[in-house]
Amino acid sequence: MDFLESARRGFEMEVAELRSLQNRLDAKFGEAVDMLRGAVENRGKIVVCGVGKSGHVGDKIAATLTSTGSPSVVLNSLNALHGDLGVLNDGDALLALSYSGETPELLSLLQALHRFDVRIVAITGNAHSTLAQAADVILDVKVSREACPLNLAPTSSTTAMLVLGDALAMTLLEARGFRKEDFAKFHPGGQIGRSLLLKVRQIMRPMEQMAIVSPRTTVLEAIQTMTRTRSGAAIITDNDGKLLGIFTHGDLARRFPSHPDLANLPIGDFMTPNPITIRADRLAAEILQILQKHRIDDLVVLDENERPVGLVDSQDLSRNKLL
Repeated sequence: MDFLESARRGFEMEVAELRSLQNRLDAKFGEAVDMLRGAVENRGKIVVCGVGKSGHVGDKIAATLTSTGSPSVVLNSLNALHGDLGVLNDGDALLALSYSGETPELLSLLQALHRFDVRIVAITGNAHSTLAQAADVILDVKVSREACPLNLAPTSSTTAMLVLGDALAMTLLEARGFRKEDFAKFHPGGQIGRSLLLKVRQIMRPMEQMAIVSPRTTVLEAIQTMTRTRSGAAIITDNDGKLLGIFTHGDLARRFPSHPDLANLPIGDFMTPNPITIRADRLAAEILQILQKHRIDDLVVLDENERPVGLVDSQDLSRNKLL
């Protein structure tokens, strides 16, 4: 058996079904987005419900919605009629997932929903099912076949549901003006949150850890200062403390072969003038992009008066878990 060929065949089947779903998207998708947005903007929430594999997909959709600013909870249809229906309030929207649209546990729940003022968006593969008939908006995720060789295990169908759920969440994100800063508020403990919340001043090396010298300082003296402060770069400033240039260990290695006597020469003759800089009040997330774009390892941090107040070494990104 060719395992790779089998895997590629599964990929091709699911991708083909996703393309078919993409081509079938119509105005009903927009109606679903408006319905969900209306619930959220009226201080309601999106209640996601599914059974079996559809339930697992629903868990992920609910998590994505919540993390991108659209409050969502999962309603266990098995427990809903035994008290869990209490999570549902008038004004909420129900996102119901069932490929067949005839899942008994979900149909039992539909009968109880008549007591609530909720709108229903159905994600189903059967547009004529009982679930579809009870829904305000139907999103059809019908597939021609599953990626399962036996055409039995939910594969293409669950992928279609998941991708459609992501599309709903991301469209809601745009429609509601959700920003990076909002995302960071909901993810403070992860790498994404750290990179979006941290400012440059919070990770830069302070002045006492910088090798700041004048252009008349000899290269040897500058290297000694760099060694004492454990810095990979010397920052050259004028008499007013304004930035003139930078000199790194890399510059030393590149310059030494052609200037073996540079140790006693002024560092101003060998510095890189007008180096790349960043302001202390910028987001730390910008640092990695700058270092990669300009292929540098050290970034000088300036205050509002264009004076050096810190230094960021590429190693600092790992230390602060921004890589």
